Amino acid sequence: MKRGIFEGIKIVEFAAIAAGPLIGQHLAIHGATSVHVESYKRPDGFRQNYPPYKDDKPGLNRSGAFTICNNDKYGVTLNLKSKEALEVSKKLIAWADIVIENFTPGTLDKLGMGYEHMKPYNPDIIWLSSCNQGQTGPHAFHPGFGSHLSSLCGFTYMTGYQDRYPCILYGPYVDHIGVGYGVIAAALALEHRRRTGEGQYVDLAQYEVGNQFMLPALLEYTVNNRIVERDGNRHSFAAPHNTFRCKGEDRWCVIAVFKDEEWKKLAKCMGREELISDPRFATISARKANEEALDKEVEKWTSQLDPYEVFHTLQKKGVQAGVVQTMKDLFENDPQLKHRGMWAPTQHTEVGLVHAEGAPFAFSKTPFKVRKAAPMIGEDNELVFKQFLGIPKGEYDRLVKEGVIA
Repeated sequence: MKRGIFEGIKIVEFAAIAAGPLIGQHLAIHGATSVHVESYKRPDGFRQNYPPYKDDKPGLNRSGAFTICNNDKYGVTLNLKSKEALEVSKKLIAWADIVIENFTPGTLDKLGMGYEHMKPYNPDIIWLSSCNQGQTGPHAFHPGFGSHLSSLCGFTYMTGYQDRYPCILYGPYVDHIGVGYGVIAAALALEHRRRTGEGQYVDLAQYEVGNQFMLPALLEYTVNNRIVERDGNRHSFAAPHNTFRCKGEDRWCVIAVFKDEEWKKLAKCMGREELISDPRFATISARKANEEALDKEVEKWTSQLDPYEVFHTLQKKGVQAGVVQTMKDLFENDPQLKHRGMWAPTQHTEVGLVHAEGAPFAFSKTPFKVRKAAPMIGEDNELVFKQFLGIPKGEYDRLVKEGVIA
């Protein structure tokens, strides 16, 4: 079997929810050894605060959200507020190549576990901090979550309909943008260390990476002094450009037409060639001026068809279209995701069969491999503390008894 590209790299995660753990997961399924640190007193928030849970029964080891973010890792418990946890943390960090953390800035420093505190124990450590607004600046210490950042970055303002309130995006959208940049930053820091022998501190501000995805709207303002407003599913220079009801319960498709030639193809697919010469729809400007009437004509056609039928018919003719997929579609029906091995079966200790999420990028010489489900809380305490760190059995037993490893 081919080696993973990060095989031999050791990671410690003092991180929770999505922004930090998903960085470690991407590295882990490409070969890294990643240890996820939490405690019974403060478990990862995804374990107990966010459904779904297996069979709708909450439990520390039954969370789908935690499971999807932490496969291929080792799970340990360490009560960071206990006095001796600092000494154990030093051993973990001395063992590691990369530390990933997403605490509020200053939290680890208060515990004596910040980068400058720990650097003497591993001078070439790569330390990646991923938090809302970075470690410095007037707003660095503001608490928050990915959904707050979606609003701070402007996504919420632009999402929704003209005559309604802004719509919050589902889930911590900006967290997941930050994950992509975090993986890139970790890989670059590893390459820098390979060349120079130097570790470094990486200060990743999720607010700033979220703004990278707002550049078109920011350019509209800086260049044209125009603020992009909410406009439903419509587009400033495309029509039709919307979601359209299809045959079946709550089934939809999307169609986007940017050119007059595409409009002609769409009208022919609809069997409505007379609409091509209709003055209301003959040009893009005319279609934009009569968009409500245009959408009604298109939906007369789509509502009689299955969304996949619309999708395949239009794509074959060069018209941009797609299916508004449900979670069932994504998991069971999408042939592209199946082909690329997106959903990998694993066996979880408590809940049984769990499909992990594979990598969204594939290396030809070092392919990813999903090997194990997310860990139960503290599942790998003995393996990590005794074998990885070499803590003697007697000392380990004492640390458990005294609530340090807990």
